[in-house]
Amino acid sequence: MSRWSRALALVSGLILIAGCGLESGGAVPLRVGPGSIGPIPELDGVNITVGSKDFTEQNILGYLIEFAMSAAGAQVRDLTNIQGSNSLRDAQLHGQIDVAYDYTGTGWVNYLGKEQPIPDEVGQFEAVREADRAAHGMLWTAMAPMNNTYALVMSSRTQQETGVRTLSDYAKLASSDPGAAAICVGTEFNVRQDGFPGLTRKYGIDAGKVPKQIVTDQVVYQATADAKQCRFGSVAATDGRIPALNLVLLQDDQGFFPKYNAAVVMRQSFADAHPQIATVLAPISQRLTNETITEMNRQVDVEGREPADVARDWMVAEGFVTAR
Repeated sequence: MSRWSRALALVSGLILIAGCGLESGGAVPLRVGPGSIGPIPELDGVNITVGSKDFTEQNILGYLIEFAMSAAGAQVRDLTNIQGSNSLRDAQLHGQIDVAYDYTGTGWVNYLGKEQPIPDEVGQFEAVREADRAAHGMLWTAMAPMNNTYALVMSSRTQQETGVRTLSDYAKLASSDPGAAAICVGTEFNVRQDGFPGLTRKYGIDAGKVPKQIVTDQVVYQATADAKQCRFGSVAATDGRIPALNLVLLQDDQGFFPKYNAAVVMRQSFADAHPQIATVLAPISQRLTNETITEMNRQVDVEGREPADVARDWMVAEGFVTAR
């Protein structure tokens, strides 16, 4: 399927979702056979609806679940590419989506309304797991090493010219030479408390003095690489365009940004009825490092491959499934 065809299909799917209360869905886009994941009698014929948000990494993660569940013998319905975190969350709470990958920081800040992140990845996961189970009956399990947190980047040339390596270095540059600290920020990062407003407070940056351009997330990467429109930019740390454009991540030396480790999320009742799902997905999560997911993201966003193809190829390469 061409990228234009896929775009039209996704738009059509979103229209159906909006009009039918998420009752519409599609088949798993590619076939797989058993690998290390084989038929599980308890999952044979079980109806499982898999969801994801509407960006590259989330689509890939959703397909990983779909291929794993298909190889295990479940009847899988595809509801990936749902617009926004809140829509995915609502669909899970109301039983329209059974399983999805989500991010611990999103759960803590967005879903549970907590303002103070927990700096330790495991501690943040455990806190979300306990609080969300108690408040909403949701289970978080199988946390992955990958941490798709917010970050600031610069070009390698900007790093050489400024000597900036950490966010504290950036704060010093913003104080001594605000024009040299010009930044492009995404629309959401610009207003989120775990984005630019909180960042400037934490690091003592005078936000009114630093030249700032608010752009779409897609624009940030190339604009920062060009270092003309802006010299620094806000990004997701596992985006494949970071290595492709030779961008350099600034170290968050004061630990401001929340941890956004991916983890499997299900309603507790659904997980209790089908405990095999978490068991099947745990080894997949364990292999999802920042390097692994960044490379898969790069193949989609830079090379133009389809997320389903990238996800299945990785599952096959890792021995979890076979291609059919």
